[in-house]
Amino acid sequence: MNILCAYNANIDSISHIKGRDFSRMLEGHSDILGKINDPPGSISSKSDFLAGLALCMRDGTGAEWLIHDREVFEWLKSTFLSDSLMRMGGNMGIMSNVLSELGASKVVPNVASLSKLQASFFSTRAIYHPYKGQLYRSDEIVNIISSDNDRPELIHFVFDFKKDDVITLSGENIQVPRENRFIATYDPLNFRLHIDANFRYYSIKHAGEMDGAIISGFHMLQEDCSDMSDYKERLDISLKQLQSWKNVRPDLHIHIEFGHFSSEKIASEAFSLFSPVVDRIGMNEDELAMLARINGIDPKPILAMDSVAIAEAAIVLCSDFGLCRMLVHTREFALSVSCMKNDDPEVIIRAMDFGVNCAAAFACSGKLDDREILLDIASGIKESEFGKAESARLAKHMDEEWQCSSTCGIHMSYQVSIVPTRICDEPVSTVGLGDTISAAIFLKELELNS
Repeated sequence: MNILCAYNANIDSISHIKGRDFSRMLEGHSDILGKINDPPGSISSKSDFLAGLALCMRDGTGAEWLIHDREVFEWLKSTFLSDSLMRMGGNMGIMSNVLSELGASKVVPNVASLSKLQASFFSTRAIYHPYKGQLYRSDEIVNIISSDNDRPELIHFVFDFKKDDVITLSGENIQVPRENRFIATYDPLNFRLHIDANFRYYSIKHAGEMDGAIISGFHMLQEDCSDMSDYKERLDISLKQLQSWKNVRPDLHIHIEFGHFSSEKIASEAFSLFSPVVDRIGMNEDELAMLARINGIDPKPILAMDSVAIAEAAIVLCSDFGLCRMLVHTREFALSVSCMKNDDPEVIIRAMDFGVNCAAAFACSGKLDDREILLDIASGIKESEFGKAESARLAKHMDEEWQCSSTCGIHMSYQVSIVPTRICDEPVSTVGLGDTISAAIFLKELELNS
C-alpha cells in the first residue's frame, strides 16, 4: 500500500522535573507570583515559562502554552534538550511510523521542518521523503539534508512532575497534589498547517499511484495568534489539496484523524468542511463528546463510554454533515458507523481487530515490531470486559443484528460494528495509542479492499 501522510510531525522532548531543582530555577524571579495569579497563557519570556510550570505544579493541573519568543526557545533547548527523552511527536508523524513498521510499501509524509534531528525519528522501513525532486528513505535523507538548514526545530517540551513533590514558591513550601505535565510548545509551522513545497509537488504528481491518505493536524490551528494565517484560509488550502488528489485518483481512500481541538469554533469548521469530501474521520470519545455538545447532543453518556450513545451520536453527526463513515476508538472498544450498507462488515471487523491488537501489543511492549510479533503478543492480552459488555448491550439496541464474527448490524439506517479492545495491565507506553489503532485499522482496510 502506498500512502500519503499529512500534516503534523514534531519532536517531543520529555523531561521529569524535580521540585528541588525547579525551586532553584525560580530564585531571583520576583515577578513569578504575579504571573501565576494572572497567567499569561503563552510564553514570551523565561519568567512566563517558569510561571506556567509553577502554576501546574502548584495545582496539579496540565496545560500547554505556546512559545512566541525565539530566545526563550533557545534557552529551553540549551537547558533541557540534551538530558530529555526525545521521540517522534505529532499525530501524523506517529501514524506514518506505524504504517511503515506494519508493512506499508511506501509512506510519504509532509514534514513542515525536515531537519536532521526530525528525520532521525522517522522509521527507516518504508518512509520516503520528497526532497528536491527525488525520494529518499529516512536513513538516506539524514545524510543529504544540509547541516546549515535554516528551518527551525519544532519541539514540544513536555515537563512531567510527580505527586507529593515539593516546590518552594516565594518562601512557601508547596506540595504537588497530583502528577501531571506542562507543555511548552515551539511549533510555528504546524500551528499554521504548513505544507512543505516538496510534499505538495510530489503528492499531486503521484496521487494516481497512491492507495490512501491519512491526515491530521487541523486541531493545532489557532484562532487568535496575530502572526499566523487565518485558520479558515489554512483549512481551505488543505481542502483544495485533498480535492486535487481525489480529482487524480477518485478512489483514493482519505482518513482524517480528528485530534483534540483547543477551539470549538475551529473543530466545528473543520468537521463540517471535510465531512462531505473525505472517506472517514476518526476520533476518541472526548473528541466526539465535544462535537456532540456543540451540536446539541448530551456528551455525558459519550464520556461514560456508553456504546449506544456513541453509535447514535456518530450517526447523527455523519447524517447532519454528509460524512459517510466514522471510527470512534476508546480505551474499551472501537466502533465504526457507515452509511454504505454494501460495506463488507467482516472487512471492517477484521481491520478493527487488527488495530486493537497492534495497539495493545504496543502498549505492553513499548515498541512497534513486525505484525506477526505484535499479533502474537496481543493474543496473550485479555479483552476488555467492559468492551465486551458494551458490545452485547449495543447488539440489543440494533434495529437489525447480523451474524458476524463480532457485533455488527443496522442501527438508524447505518451499518454499525464494534470490537472490544485488549487491555494491558502494566503498559510500557500509552502515548500515541489512538494514532496507532487508527493507522493500523486504516492500513488493514486498504489491504483487505485492494
